[in-house]
Amino acid sequence: MQIYGPTHIHGPQPLGAPHVYRGERAGVQPRAPDELSLSATALESERLIEAARLLPAIRQDRVDRLRAAIASGTYETEERLSKALDALLEELA
Repeated sequence: MQIYGPTHIHGPQPLGAPHVYRGERAGVQPRAPDELSLSATALESERLIEAARLLPAIRQDRVDRLRAAIASGTYETEERLSKALDALLEELA
């Protein structure tokens, strides 16, 4: 591509022009195909990710229990509030 300043911009050019593959050349070995190998840890991680994808997006049983605890006034305890405050202060520090 040639640029001759901001006032001499040429139009689009084909992408493959000078870099077109013209087949095998004499004496040049073809490249081996790329290979991918995964470790056992990567395979286990992939399996766990797939298992997580199969889980429902919302655990309705847990939502129902938490709603009932909030409605009855048993969810917000002094211990839970203290833990939440400690976690917030730890994150801010």
